[in-house]
Amino acid sequence: MNKFKLFAPAFFLIATYTSCNQTPKTTEVIATDSVTVSVPVAIELKDANSDLAYDQYLHLKDVLVLSDSIQAQGASKDLAGTLAKITASKNSTKMAYDLAAERSLSKQRILFTTLSTELIAMFKKAEISSGSMFVQYCPMANDGNGAYWLASETEIRNPYYGDEMLNCGEVKETISKK
Repeated sequence: MNKFKLFAPAFFLIATYTSCNQTPKTTEVIATDSVTVSVPVAIELKDANSDLAYDQYLHLKDVLVLSDSIQAQGASKDLAGTLAKITASKNSTKMAYDLAAERSLSKQRILFTTLSTELIAMFKKAEISSGSMFVQYCPMANDGNGAYWLASETEIRNPYYGDEMLNCGEVKETISKK
């Protein structure tokens, strides 16, 4: 019994130390009564239209993760309208409108690949006030040719496969304030 009293505090300290959540500082953890939720840290771009376009892009990515082709059409249309206000995004605007016109989820995901490539290049040149964007990559997307997308957190939520391979991918690059 005395050995237990001696080792209990040491065991408690070791258990506490090893169970601490060592999440990167790119997300904020919010604890509720029974659930812990990881919330992306907001990113802010200096140009209001670019900032809105990034938010709309993330919404499009999220509905593709959910495999919702109807919401993807609406999200793409909203994104296209915002991209049309950005002078350097004529090609991206057309891609977003093409995606909005497509009903097939698999074809939307193919179009999302080229749209993401264009927008990654655009956002790399954007002026960021605060926060970070994460360029993520799935090597299995597009019949094994791979595909990139942007996210506001390091956690992988694959828009190319949804529930089939939700966590397939990795962070390849971080885009932050220069």
